[in-house]
Amino acid sequence: MNYILFDGPSRNNLLPFTFTRPVADLRVGILTIREKWEMHLGGTITTITEDYLSEKYPMVAMDENVMINASVLPNKKLVESIKVLKENQAVFSGEDMIAFYTTDPQNNINLENYEAIAYNETILKIEHSWDIFVTNGDAIQADFDLLTEGRQSQPIPNSCNVLGAEHIFIEEGAKLEFVTLNASSGPIYIGKDAEVMEGSLIRGPFALCEHATVKLGAKIYGPTTIGPHSKVGGEVNNSVIFGYSNKGHDGFLGNSVIGEWCNLGADTNNSNLKNNYAEVRLWDYETEGFAKTGLQFCGLIMGDHSKCGINTMFNTGTVVGVSTNIFGSGFPRNFIPSFSWGGHSGFTTYLTKKAFEVAEVVMKRRSIDFTEVDKSILEHVFEETKKWRKS
Repeated sequence: MNYILFDGPSRNNLLPFTFTRPVADLRVGILTIREKWEMHLGGTITTITEDYLSEKYPMVAMDENVMINASVLPNKKLVESIKVLKENQAVFSGEDMIAFYTTDPQNNINLENYEAIAYNETILKIEHSWDIFVTNGDAIQADFDLLTEGRQSQPIPNSCNVLGAEHIFIEEGAKLEFVTLNASSGPIYIGKDAEVMEGSLIRGPFALCEHATVKLGAKIYGPTTIGPHSKVGGEVNNSVIFGYSNKGHDGFLGNSVIGEWCNLGADTNNSNLKNNYAEVRLWDYETEGFAKTGLQFCGLIMGDHSKCGINTMFNTGTVVGVSTNIFGSGFPRNFIPSFSWGGHSGFTTYLTKKAFEVAEVVMKRRSIDFTEVDKSILEHVFEETKKWRKS
């Protein structure tokens, strides 16, 4: 059977991250959603997404296909239900469609003609940008169980202070000495060739993905994920960094999600709690207004390729788009559109030519090419987000 992950109705609620990737390539827990499904189903899975993303993320269709809502995270029971799907059958969780069988995934499907198979167990779904950090603890545990089942961890160095050693897994090539690891409240996963520098204090659930680094003396509270090739220092609480991003210095990051190729300057801080303890509202790209989150704690949502200078201060519930450059004193506004340049005193348009020059240099440092396809995607985002830069 050929499996295809589709963006589904939650795509716009997951902006700005889905400006530059399908829903399937969001990271929550240790793995991306695509990687989770591939491990459960035992093969490569493609995606159906926005047209402008399809060259970088192509779909492969076959005679028999099962389409899966990419906002749903897999588990063993759910995967068993999906594996046995036959023609004109679909799996539902309440009113939500999770997966369906089709011979033609590119055409509209009339689900009224399908036999509905009820899945009554609990599922994890990523329907809003803040769900990424809210569900991260459960997702880390699920990924930890999946990745470590039947495997032996590398030994924990004797120099480390450890609680809950049975819930700590260290991959080959990882380096850590003279650090404190507390896995009594959730698992700790240290990825391949990752490094935790001396003096760091880590409380699970925590995931440090491959080739990522925790800097000297960092303080990290779970549930937190540091994605591949990222560097993190200072104080971090319940946050997810997708990958290839840096928060290398002191400063607080809490209840936040940071995309790829971002950089937070030294002593950058975000607020994650309003002074009056009120519910946090967050910019909604679909309604073009600030929407209720139901959360008391909600920090910074930052899209790919965005940067901020030293001593930047972000207010509670700030949404930053793709390819922004933020600097200067004072708090910038709570919604910063993609390709904006400036800070508290105001913003101008960050021209694609300049943004592309920076992206090329930044990605080259990690031996990754900034391709014409990447440029095309960002050019589309630039045009799509013009209306917010004008307001």
